[in-house]
Amino acid sequence: MNKINKEIQILLVVIFFSLLVYGGVETYAHKVMHKHVDSKNYEYTDLPAITKTGDPVAGAALVTGAAACTGCHGIKSQDMPAPMDAATAVASYGVTPPDLSTAGILYESNFLAALIKDPVATLKLEHKFDDTKMHPMTAFSGAGGDLDQEVADIVAYFKSIAPQEITPKQAYEDACSRCHEMRYMKATQLGDTPTFKFEKDALAYRVKVLEYQDTLKGYMGKLPPDLSTIIVARSNSFLTTFIEDPQSHLKGTSMPRVGLTADATDKVMTHLTHSGDPAKEIRNSLGWKVILFFIIFSVLAYLWKQSVWSKLH
Repeated sequence: MNKINKEIQILLVVIFFSLLVYGGVETYAHKVMHKHVDSKNYEYTDLPAITKTGDPVAGAALVTGAAACTGCHGIKSQDMPAPMDAATAVASYGVTPPDLSTAGILYESNFLAALIKDPVATLKLEHKFDDTKMHPMTAFSGAGGDLDQEVADIVAYFKSIAPQEITPKQAYEDACSRCHEMRYMKATQLGDTPTFKFEKDALAYRVKVLEYQDTLKGYMGKLPPDLSTIIVARSNSFLTTFIEDPQSHLKGTSMPRVGLTADATDKVMTHLTHSGDPAKEIRNSLGWKVILFFIIFSVLAYLWKQSVWSKLH
């Protein structure tokens, strides 16, 4: 009896410390290492709101003229190719400047306006860039008129040329692919990997990718992670709030605040989900068929059992 009592006591001690570790220490550690961050609904309330009504025509003149946007950025939808190829651009700026064809639908308007006037503060990269190390995007200080009106005109222009809708892949490519690779989808920072007839051409392309990544690593401090399976490694809540404000999760990170709208973020997440589990839709579509099979099989098995056992009684 004493032996049984002692074993029960030992069991209770083990249960107590297990609950303490799992319910206390583990929960606290998870809270510290993976703190919960509430979304601000992609409204970027820390940035000033646009107070002027923009004129797209005036904005177009500024984008190609005094604002000099097309000196670094391409606008493919308006037949304005990028002034440099990716290799030259990354060597010049550290990262390839994005094409601005979808800027008006991809980025939140107030964010876009603030970015034009003060890129470093808007991107929350004050810890990385200062007077001694300049950000590759220069701030627009105006063309001689009302600065707020000119910025509103530029934003209006980008919204006027933006498509009505973009696909999840396009949202991801325009927002993320200049820094992140997606190896399992055969997508690099230079775009989707082409199909090569000769191995030497494939190797030459890979060398270009590695050279791009080396330069990007120097600019960012480390190579941004491959996003092929990030949707599996991180929760949706973490990823959406990280996209909204990287500093809220990882203070001092070199990843800029992207400034996406809520809809654009949903599209990026859709693409990440697809890349992390490409067969998910097919697998889900088979679910009802498998259940139907088991129902039919169960009915036939029951009828067969009844038939066999009926002969034995």
